[in-house]
Amino acid sequence: MAVLMAGTDTKRTTGKKAMPFTRRTLFIVPLLSLLLLSFSAAAVAERIEDIATFQGMTENQVVGYGLAVGLASTGDTGNATMEAIANVLERMGLTVAPTDIRAKDTAAVIVTATLPPFPKAGMKIDVNVSALADAKNIQGGTLLLTPLYGPDGKVYALAQGPVSIGGFVGGGGGTSVQKNHPTAGRIPEGAIIQKNLPFTLGNGKTIKLFLHDPDFTTAAGIATKINTSFGPDCAEASDPSTISINIPAAYSDRVVEFISMVGELDVSVDEPAKVVINERTGTIIIGENVRIAPVAIANGNLTVEIKTTYNVSQPPPFSPAGSQTLVVPNTNVKVREQKASLMEASGSTLGEVVSALNALGVTPRDLISIMQALKASGALRAELEII
Repeated sequence: MAVLMAGTDTKRTTGKKAMPFTRRTLFIVPLLSLLLLSFSAAAVAERIEDIATFQGMTENQVVGYGLAVGLASTGDTGNATMEAIANVLERMGLTVAPTDIRAKDTAAVIVTATLPPFPKAGMKIDVNVSALADAKNIQGGTLLLTPLYGPDGKVYALAQGPVSIGGFVGGGGGTSVQKNHPTAGRIPEGAIIQKNLPFTLGNGKTIKLFLHDPDFTTAAGIATKINTSFGPDCAEASDPSTISINIPAAYSDRVVEFISMVGELDVSVDEPAKVVINERTGTIIIGENVRIAPVAIANGNLTVEIKTTYNVSQPPPFSPAGSQTLVVPNTNVKVREQKASLMEASGSTLGEVVSALNALGVTPRDLISIMQALKASGALRAELEII
């Protein structure tokens, strides 16, 4: 896989109209020798557990509503938070009217977390804390005990602890500095799981394997590898994303051991031919199997430079009454059109493709346009994805 990165530089215009944009400087190591890393035509070998998930290994989301206290007058100003504070105090045996509360040091927050597969009571997990109302900053706040609910409305974890926003906010007098988002933070191991979640690791006789990226070739290769290792008819690819595995009789009471052995098997992963483009950053990712049919490419640029200077027109001595000093703009327009570079490009390997693209000497923005044109012409033998 090859990676083309871009950085910012000077202002430039292209096309028929004068359209300013940020020029990109192409950072391409000659022939991308440092990024090519000895690609071969053979598929990449990976462990099964790195490219697939066994049935039952599912994460679950939980969410809760809580209060972050101890803020430095950067909390909420709404009535809803004051009522929440009053409810918390009432559960602690103190009755206070919401109108008597000032919530500037308290913020209403939403707490979210992800339960890992096979969670057990007593395990600790990380939680994310995000301001819900108009709090300006939850830096230095402490989350009060917050129950976390699953989709079924049951409590599966309890969260509490100091919030870390991983940044800071400072300044005053109209000047401020900020790093990261001060209204969202995290509590490492801030929640304790309260109950075990039921799970099913197969049905005792069969178990299914789900590929992260469905592919016919990879699914068939996994089934063949398992059959070679544990005997014929042990595994079958049901579809591009599912492999059904029959647990051998020798492992009927050692399912975890069998799953561990299957997960350690190396299989060949079929990588699709794909080019991924990020137009915002000028990044281009070219997959190993990308090919270009024989094609001629011409690339040229039209640069329009507009420069405006301002001159001062001063009335001469003894001018009539009402004469004024004026600022007169002087605009100079220059148009330069570069000659188009015409070259023939074709590639049967990734190295040849990269060599052809490097030979053009174009910017990432131009390269993105070339890639789109190659796809439209049918010369690019790959899927083009723009993110």
